[in-house]
Amino acid sequence: MQYRFYCTIIFIFSCLSDYAQQNRITGKFVNASIDAVIRQVESMTTYHFYYDSTDLNGIGVNIEADKLTLSGFLDKAFSNTDLHYVLDSTTGNVFITKGTVIHTILPAIVFNAGSQISNKEILPAIIPKQGPMPKNTLKVSAENKLFEVGEKTAGNMTGKSTIAGYVRDNRSGEPISGATIFIDSSALTLTTDQFGYFSLTLSKGRHALKISGFGMKDARRQIMVYSDGKFDIDLYESVESLKTVIVSAQKGSNTGNVQMGVNRLNIQTIKLVPVVFGENDILKVVLTLPGVTSVGEASNGFNVRGGAVDQNLILFNDATIYNPSHLFGFFSAFDPDIVKGIELYKSAIPEKYGGRLSSVLDVTIKDGNNKKWTGTAGIGPLTSKFTIEGPVDKKTSVIAGARTTYSNWLLGLIPNSAYTNSRANFYDANIHITHTFNAKNSLYLMGYISSDQFRLDNDSTYKYSNKNVNVKWKHIFNNKSYAVVTAGIDNYRYSVSSEQVPVNGFKLGFMIDQTYLRSDFSYSPNNKHVISYGLNSIYYKLHPGSYDPSGSASLVVPNHVQPEQALESALYLGDQYSINSNLTVSAGVRYSIYNYLGPHEQFNYVPGLPREVITIKDTTFYSKGKVIKTYMAPEIRLSIRYALSASASVKASFNTTQQYIHMLSNTTNISPTDIWKLSDPYIKPQQGQQISLGIYKNFRANTIETSLEVYYKKMYDVLDYKSGATLLLNPHIETDVISARGKAYGIEFLFKKTAGKINGWLSYTYSRTLLKGDDPLAGEQINGGKYYPASFDKPHNVNFISNYRFSHRYSASLNIVYSTGRPITLPIAAFDVGGSPSLYYSNRNQYRIPDYFRSDISVNLDGNHKVNQRFHNSWSVGIYNLTGRQNAYSVYFIQENGKVKGYQLSIFGTLIPFVTYNIKF
Repeated sequence: MQYRFYCTIIFIFSCLSDYAQQNRITGKFVNASIDAVIRQVESMTTYHFYYDSTDLNGIGVNIEADKLTLSGFLDKAFSNTDLHYVLDSTTGNVFITKGTVIHTILPAIVFNAGSQISNKEILPAIIPKQGPMPKNTLKVSAENKLFEVGEKTAGNMTGKSTIAGYVRDNRSGEPISGATIFIDSSALTLTTDQFGYFSLTLSKGRHALKISGFGMKDARRQIMVYSDGKFDIDLYESVESLKTVIVSAQKGSNTGNVQMGVNRLNIQTIKLVPVVFGENDILKVVLTLPGVTSVGEASNGFNVRGGAVDQNLILFNDATIYNPSHLFGFFSAFDPDIVKGIELYKSAIPEKYGGRLSSVLDVTIKDGNNKKWTGTAGIGPLTSKFTIEGPVDKKTSVIAGARTTYSNWLLGLIPNSAYTNSRANFYDANIHITHTFNAKNSLYLMGYISSDQFRLDNDSTYKYSNKNVNVKWKHIFNNKSYAVVTAGIDNYRYSVSSEQVPVNGFKLGFMIDQTYLRSDFSYSPNNKHVISYGLNSIYYKLHPGSYDPSGSASLVVPNHVQPEQALESALYLGDQYSINSNLTVSAGVRYSIYNYLGPHEQFNYVPGLPREVITIKDTTFYSKGKVIKTYMAPEIRLSIRYALSASASVKASFNTTQQYIHMLSNTTNISPTDIWKLSDPYIKPQQGQQISLGIYKNFRANTIETSLEVYYKKMYDVLDYKSGATLLLNPHIETDVISARGKAYGIEFLFKKTAGKINGWLSYTYSRTLLKGDDPLAGEQINGGKYYPASFDKPHNVNFISNYRFSHRYSASLNIVYSTGRPITLPIAAFDVGGSPSLYYSNRNQYRIPDYFRSDISVNLDGNHKVNQRFHNSWSVGIYNLTGRQNAYSVYFIQENGKVKGYQLSIFGTLIPFVTYNIKF
């Protein structure tokens, strides 16, 4: 009996010793966020922590612990802070508060009313006067409530189950894409997709989830998983204190995400950046990102990592936008009030995207408020806009917006007949309808239209427009798998007309139609794998050019270039696999097939000789639907991420791309008269290969993000043009283009501060883009067949974006932009030919226009922040081009009085003040 007693005592002490060792902490924490430290401590001990994560923002921990008790560790961690904790050993819970101390033990006076105790033992308490509490008024917060998922059974809790659901904004019901979910305070995380949807496989039993999203208050959910089931999460909008203003979508996402060369911006961040005329502009903000440049001011065309403008796929809710600009490029085609956010992929492009060589810009639209009707309106110097959104019924929500300009009256005020007689206007309109049939089926309908028209000094009238419509159907097969099927039509057209001289009245037109069908599938067998696969197809119909008489008096002879048709299809498969908490690999392949189709009359050239008009020997006619030429190729996508620590990682990626459609332009900027051309037997698809390497490091509890990326890209069969090439109404365009090779390389640096009164980012890019035109069948070699700078080659680019918030109502923003001048071909000598002066030009792009510099400033005033106020207004006042610098847009030469003179054209040669007013209801 005595022996058994001693054994029992030894066993108890052994268990206590093991328990004590289990709850001791060892480790080195350097510049770690308290939030991350707590998750690690939870994994090392048996305790669970409860706290408001917003109280911990911006606080770092620097501790080296060696078998410290939990209380000893927390004492060190919270020293010199306003944080307090209370540890309840009976329940294994730890409660953290800021500024207020929680007491879990009642004072002795409660139990010994007659005893004498000191004042120090008396804890103050304030009990509000109130009547009897009505029944059923006790509410448990979502933070403390235990949610049961699945069907509760009496069987044992073994095995795993999959839960799935949506993360939404509690105020509007808007799905939150890119929200991060941390599981059981471990390194295991996942993010919601574009619909705010997530799928998660967990062992049966109790789990703790932590959810964070941009602009939303971090949330914790306690769940009990019994079997497969649905679990939706609502997040609340976060009203941050001034010292914790957050402008990044996900703290730490730059180090934790496997994708590299990706920039994500939400509309709140975009609206902080001052732009010309005070109109929030998505593409102007994209131009401040590392690796993104433009050829000049008032241009919405952009170049990414040495790629041409046409090598960017611009998607507006999956609709392709061929011309993303308004009003000479002053504004982008996207109304910021209906945009949810953007993603720019510069490398490691996901497998589901294809058809372009350099980048994908994915612009997503809001789903619309499904709780109540709200709206916004704004008025500025040149534009006005209106947006409304709300629920049609319990299952349907809609958002619609329209924007227009009234610039004609401003042109009429300019004391110059060249401007007084000019006209310029645009409008665009959007609608997005979301309908939920049931828990497994949802339908999304999007429509977009834009139109521009301008005329300079009673000259030709230019018109161009985008028309896009698509419908999406999302079907959830089960908690692990779902599909999205998208069908749509995209249309872009332009026309140039003139009736100033009736006998010469003409109308020039171009149009591109494309019809597409996409099916995208996602399957998550477990938390380590996310498998994506699908099939998509695009049917192109191009009308390359038509020239017709305008008016009955016109003597213009009609001229039509024959239309073109093609079918581009692709099948893709990809898998993102988390090998362990440090190493993640994303690998995939996209196999594309392109068919150039009849009806078409194809020119045949003499074999072995340059393709010129004089070498055309005959033609071949292909009937409707006949396959004229087929191209096919696999496209590889590979990304690897390795975590060096909780706040640092390295990434590498390699991808190959194919592009079957080309833009023909004799200008360096996007022009309404640019022509798109399909690949055919003579114009081959463009091909690209890019390898990238990057290192990412965060500081001060992930409030400062830094990254350094290097890349090298090879390009094949890109198009350049012969000297004096004719692009409009050319039935044999292959005789005026040159198939060139290219290489691009560079380094990108980004420093981003995401918290505090002062926030913003600084980016620097060094990049080069060189082309080599030595096609033996072109009949002409550019610069003797040597490498030369592309017209958009700008080696140095610096962007500084800063926001300072004086209070919740007042803030100021500052932009500073610098870039190297773009290349140009200049006359270097003059000689006399038959009594008239002629010019001798340098090698192509041998010189550069002057460097570009600009600074902008704006001050923003918000109305009061009363919650129940019906109308909320805001003002923005600022100056674009603060220094009034006359940046060169182009340099050109003309003959005057027998002399050749050079001129510099500046778009904004002075500072431009602006005032905008916005109202939200």
